[in-house]
Amino acid sequence: MFKDYNMNQLVLPLDLEVKLQKNDIALDVHHLIESIPPEAFEPFLRNEGRLAYHPRMLLKIILCAYTQSVFSGRKIERFLKKVFG
Repeated sequence: MFKDYNMNQLVLPLDLEVKLQKNDIALDVHHLIESIPPEAFEPFLRNEGRLAYHPRMLLKIILCAYTQSVFSGRKIERFLKKVFG
């Protein structure tokens, strides 16, 4: 099972697209990853252990970091802390 992954959240900010400009690369990455059929992520589904983050979310994080020339896992972590506090 995956942790709950909901892009239509009810807490602030209400809409991610309001915060981003229309030409932001993050929106293109979001739409690209959301176009992948759910069956593609079924091999990653595990029923034992702790709930995992959804592969869609992790793929979006990695691709958005790559678009900003951030390639190291530790640098991606710092990048996320900088962007999302």
